[in-house]
Amino acid sequence: TGGHTTEILRLLSCLSESYSPRHYIFADSDKMSEAKIRSFEQKRAETSSNSQFTLDRIPRSREVRQSWTSSVVTTLYSILYSLPLTYKLKPDLILCNGPGTCVPVCLSALLLGLLGIKRAIIVYVESICRVETLSLSGKILYYFADYFIVQWPDLKEKYPKSVYLGRIV
Repeated sequence: TGGHTTEILRLLSCLSESYSPRHYIFADSDKMSEAKIRSFEQKRAETSSNSQFTLDRIPRSREVRQSWTSSVVTTLYSILYSLPLTYKLKPDLILCNGPGTCVPVCLSALLLGLLGIKRAIIVYVESICRVETLSLSGKILYYFADYFIVQWPDLKEKYPKSVYLGRIV
């Protein structure tokens, strides 16, 4: 939601226009991200002739303080909801940074790759606020992401598969 959206938009501002169209996926209960994304894309369109993007909402896989048992059910529902969307978009690259919404999308993309339909490269950037431990999304996607980026050296030491680039957002 707010902080994750701000971080991902900072990352996107550094990407070239060749990363187009961009498809934003966020939780259906997220009230702030759509406005932030539209504002970002409007500013980007002022300097680019080819600013294409879409916005899609999926069910939130896990609410803050939701029980683990019910989280399994809501996450499975979110994965089932994400599959047709991921199939339709067939992304080349998924860039995500930690909200629970990214887990169902990444797992859907992994499934499409396993089925031989379309393989997407998954780049996970752990939030700058995660200094000593990974987020729950990070703990899950650490094993599946093609590139797992952390922004603190302590995390690189604890998670050797990760890539430490310093502060990038």
